[in-house]
Amino acid sequence: MEKSVRGIMVLICMAFAMSLAFYVVHGADPGPLQDFCVGVTDPSLGVFVNGFFCKNPKDVTPNDFLYKGFNTVGDTNNPLGAKVVQVNSTTFPALNTLGVAMGRVDYAPGGVNPPHLHPRASEMLAVIEGTLYAGFVSSNLQSGVNRLYAKVLNKGDIFVFPQGLIHFQLNIGSTPAVANVAFGSQTPGLITVANAVFGSMPPISDDVLAKGFQVDEKVIEALRSQFWSDGESHQYSWI
Repeated sequence: MEKSVRGIMVLICMAFAMSLAFYVVHGADPGPLQDFCVGVTDPSLGVFVNGFFCKNPKDVTPNDFLYKGFNTVGDTNNPLGAKVVQVNSTTFPALNTLGVAMGRVDYAPGGVNPPHLHPRASEMLAVIEGTLYAGFVSSNLQSGVNRLYAKVLNKGDIFVFPQGLIHFQLNIGSTPAVANVAFGSQTPGLITVANAVFGSMPPISDDVLAKGFQVDEKVIEALRSQFWSDGESHQYSWI
């Protein structure tokens, strides 16, 4: 009898723990409380709904859900030979609360979208024109290495970059290339490895970087001198 009671108590405790876990997970990521929330920059022009300032629904028109210019070829005349056009909740307010974003990447021959990561979203890349070499690097494995997953992509191919992992694309063809990217967040964010390591403000100590990369400080100084300007690197930012 005592064992039966004890078994019942264990089952009750397990059921309670499972229901609590479900509640915590469910409560951490609530769904939208309205059909849409077209973002506004001036709070006086909108209403506060579900944690965001939204354009008053009675003032929303079909034009709010239309984005034009995605077919515009990006200017790749820069040190990297690539240009990203952002379509996120900042540049397209209708995406606010919808959890998606897009982008267009143009590459000159030899152009590169340098190693970077998106802290808040996974990414799907579809090649529209050209040939790209693209890949991502895994987080640290138990063996102490980071595995590279990379492929040569042709027109019509799609490649996925998992959230938070460093990835890149390089145009290995002799003609310009174009890719469209999609994100599972309205603000995927961006950390470009070179920007973060060699271009932070204030800068990371040369001593830290020299020891971290196991090179002489003169090498770090040389790398800093090759870093592109803020005006040029800003075109690769994702808010």
